[in-house]
Amino acid sequence: MTLEKHDLLHEIPESREAIHALKTGSEHFARLFDEYHELDHEIHRIEAGVESTSDEYLETRKKARLNLKDQLYAMIREYEAAMAS
Repeated sequence: MTLEKHDLLHEIPESREAIHALKTGSEHFARLFDEYHELDHEIHRIEAGVESTSDEYLETRKKARLNLKDQLYAMIREYEAAMAS
């Protein structure tokens, strides 16, 4: 099984400029971005067998990552819409 990383720049490469602008211009976005990537690395380590945990814990962490991704994605789309107008 190939383990996939879910970092935002690979997930939505077309939004690279917006992500950079938000990371440098929004403390809230930068904090959520860092939290998302910490969770992604933790999940990747668990899935790779580097860390051991329960399936329930892993699912909880995946749901938290998805929640953060949804928030970040909404902020990126809002930023891009504002820049397009």
